[in-house]
Amino acid sequence: MTDWIDACAADDIDEEDVIRFDHDGRTFAVYRSMENDYFCTDGFCTHEQVHLADGLVMDHVIECPKHNGQFDYRTGAAKRSPVCENLGTYRVKVEGGRVFIEL
Repeated sequence: MTDWIDACAADDIDEEDVIRFDHDGRTFAVYRSMENDYFCTDGFCTHEQVHLADGLVMDHVIECPKHNGQFDYRTGAAKRSPVCENLGTYRVKVEGGRVFIEL
């Protein structure tokens, strides 16, 4: 069974930015695009388990702060080495000014 988990206020994330969200022993990264859409991926880089929330967001890409690997945060697709394994992604909805993640 899946649940919609309240992750944060929509305004907690600046445009073209990311925040960390921890829930039930897991870490996620929640993004806000320049088009004001919200996305969620696993919170750690698949290369060396570094927190992606410390990375740079630009043009629908999150860049890992350790080795500069990149992912498309909309799909989780690995875009630049050294990352070669995609990120898990999660459905997101915004209701009443809150961001919810389907887990």
